[in-house]
Amino acid sequence: MTPNTEAELAEIIRGAEAPLRIEGGGTRPLGAPSNGARLSTAALRGITLYEPGALTLVAQAGTPLAEIETALAAEGQRLAFEPMDHRGLLGTTGTPTIGGVVAANVSGPRRIQAGACRDFLLGVRFVDGRGQIVKNGGRVMKNVTGYDLVKLMAGSYGTLGVLTEVALKVLPRPRSMGMLRLEGLNDAAAVTALCRALASPYEVTGAAHLQAGPSGAPVTMIRLEGFENSVTYRAEALMRLLADYGTWTFEADTDKTAAHWAHIRDVGPFHERAGDVWRLSVKPTDAPGVVADLPGAEVFYDWGGGLIWLLAAEGSGLNATKIRGAVAARGGHATLIRGDRSQGAFHPLSAPVAALQAGLRQKFDPRQILNPGLMATGAAV
Repeated sequence: MTPNTEAELAEIIRGAEAPLRIEGGGTRPLGAPSNGARLSTAALRGITLYEPGALTLVAQAGTPLAEIETALAAEGQRLAFEPMDHRGLLGTTGTPTIGGVVAANVSGPRRIQAGACRDFLLGVRFVDGRGQIVKNGGRVMKNVTGYDLVKLMAGSYGTLGVLTEVALKVLPRPRSMGMLRLEGLNDAAAVTALCRALASPYEVTGAAHLQAGPSGAPVTMIRLEGFENSVTYRAEALMRLLADYGTWTFEADTDKTAAHWAHIRDVGPFHERAGDVWRLSVKPTDAPGVVADLPGAEVFYDWGGGLIWLLAAEGSGLNATKIRGAVAARGGHATLIRGDRSQGAFHPLSAPVAALQAGLRQKFDPRQILNPGLMATGAAV
């Protein structure tokens, strides 16, 4: 089913007598698999409002992400939260849509500096599980009284409602981009260096560490953006600040830097690699310890260590219990992105949070027909 209008979508949901599997571009089948009837938002597309001077864009949920990025680039602007493209990692085809990005709260390396997708979401329109059309938020940043449904819909994976339109704050595209690189650091030293850089006043917009870079050696990378003179000045200051860790090199070419960070954003090191892929969220300083507790894992670090991408190859002995146990011991959480998700892709919830989540679903989808079971969690650890 592919409705052409919001009204058609509402009618389909009101008349549904069985579960529905909500789909945008079909590029990120995250969460537990669903046997529901396919309901696509792909026909709900188009930019309905774009005001570059007000840094505001409104688009229907099925609008291709590439269409939005092209329109923004023409005005020297961008989506600052840098959404990931899952196709290379998951082996999917199709076209990523802005509704799918918002529904999964997809945010990339720049989250450490700019914020997540939900932080740029100004307003939403969606159809809930009763078939009612709901509007929340607007086209400017403002304080919210009562339920902040805008933030609630980001990361709800279509389980509370089907997005039909989103309003987003956009930001100017920087004039220049550069990157500091250093090879040879172990995980602990690299994370310490990245944390020091992030705590500095030099506006770091990317902080990553690969256990094996292009040359095979570990590589630590720090991204800077802005005016060319400012990027150069901050790079020199950071090289002095981090001199204890070794001699850093500076890549000043914007295109080369962008390519390196697209590789990080899209989890390029694990493309076309066999094995389960996990996304671990922990306190940055705890990250090396988590990895040390999981021998046999291949990882790389983003967000200064706060995000660990982990590849568990067949025969590594790593399973959900071991991985979630190591993360939970340090107060983090683990999400299975690629692999057997039938036992639950998401981290177990505490009893209060689980009760809150169940209450929200009962409120917005009392018949439990929107992506039922998609956000099922694994066994308690």
